[in-house]
Amino acid sequence: MPPFAEYEHFDALGLAELVRTRQVAPLDLVEAAIARIEARNPQINAVIHIMFNQARQTAQGDRPDGPFCGVPFLVKDLLALVAGAPTASGTRLLKQWTPAVDSELVRRWKAAGLIIVGKTNTPEFGLTPYTEPALFGPTRNPYDLTLTAGGSSGGSGAAVAARLTPLASGGDGGGSIRVPASVNGVFGLKPTRGRTPTGPVYSELWEGCAIEHALTRSVRDSAALLDATAGADVGAPYAAPPQAGPFLAEVGRAPGRLRIAYTTHALIGGDEPPVDPVCVRGLEATGKLLEGLGHEVVEAAPQYDYAELAMAFMTMIAGQTRNDIRDTAALVGKRPARGDFELLTWMLGLLGDAFTAADYVHATRVFGMTARVIGAFFTTHDVLLTPTLPRPPFAIGALQPTPAEHRLLSTLATLRAARLLTALDLVRPLAMKTFGYIRYLAPFNVTGQPAMSVPLHWTDAGLPVGMHFVGRFGDEATLFRLAGQLEQVQPWAGRAPAIAQ
Repeated sequence: MPPFAEYEHFDALGLAELVRTRQVAPLDLVEAAIARIEARNPQINAVIHIMFNQARQTAQGDRPDGPFCGVPFLVKDLLALVAGAPTASGTRLLKQWTPAVDSELVRRWKAAGLIIVGKTNTPEFGLTPYTEPALFGPTRNPYDLTLTAGGSSGGSGAAVAARLTPLASGGDGGGSIRVPASVNGVFGLKPTRGRTPTGPVYSELWEGCAIEHALTRSVRDSAALLDATAGADVGAPYAAPPQAGPFLAEVGRAPGRLRIAYTTHALIGGDEPPVDPVCVRGLEATGKLLEGLGHEVVEAAPQYDYAELAMAFMTMIAGQTRNDIRDTAALVGKRPARGDFELLTWMLGLLGDAFTAADYVHATRVFGMTARVIGAFFTTHDVLLTPTLPRPPFAIGALQPTPAEHRLLSTLATLRAARLLTALDLVRPLAMKTFGYIRYLAPFNVTGQPAMSVPLHWTDAGLPVGMHFVGRFGDEATLFRLAGQLEQVQPWAGRAPAIAQ
């Protein structure tokens, strides 16, 4: 029998309460997490770096008496720097690189009492909505090992679903918390821009589109963790509006009667491929559930140029990727070379070279005007509801380039001919295709609004399908109230993949 067999029956706050009341010791929880990582991770490949010895030492030493005292935790291997632990970011050049300092967010996780037991898999630089890096191999969905665990926080999503730890960190620059939350059947909140710290190594992430938080099994764990980490750090470029009170207190509070808009139309790029009927049924069922709870549900969506936003987002990512390639190579003391990076990463970097400074500035202006339109939409609606994704979990490799596309990209990469893509206006259709999968998510990275994926629907085959809720800027409180209400009337905690049963 594995250590502390009841480990999976508790969320993180529940485990911390057992530690606080001396029913279990932190070492018991760490050993329980280690046993499950050793038994289950070989099947799903969620954890790519273990920190078991450090975790055992921390569990037996003096620890902060925070809200998560003694609870095992996994950290996504991107952005969040853990002093002395490798931070590869899914890329070959950084496989052995170790930072000398903790990120401020990592410091706050530790101060909350969390014990880091390892780091989770991510695509190279977190660029794709699936986790299939060449360096570490694909992370597999615990509900079906042939399917994706999503991305870019796929390792964290799979780990939480498989009950390796009750919560794990994630970052979201275009849906990277909410995608894996949906396909793994867990709760994932992207906070308001500026809510959690980015220093001391980073400042603004992806023009403010990216922010870190976590994937959790319960709503209250997400709220309590955000309470523990919220607030600007020294030198922050901006901060989220102050919260009125603890987010944890919002979880059990009635949300009142909300005016909730819903749509299945794409909010970036286009409507191809069509939304899968199972996602439409999930949206319809969620709308009826909300109406039954007393909310007003209306069909509506903000109106702006969805194709232009896709092109602007592609421009921003390409520029950021080019800089990441340059900075990564400089960090290890070499010049960037094609063989050091995956093909898609390298091509994005070449596109970053092909775009002009004026192109990049135009993209940021499109971001600003889109934020104005969406902000105005939320003056008359409290929440926007969409499917999290336009399709249920898909097969590993399904979103990778086809052999023909791979040959074309390889040729262009060899010739350094990314300018041909822009000159022939081939980037626009590429952007439309690229953002088809995250059509409901990326706009709210642009606006900085809080958004969450809630595991409310399941396919006939038992695969999770998340529902996506967006709130006003700075208003995580309403989302936590609504999520707590939904969790109470349609609980998901009892659902677990066979690997965790």
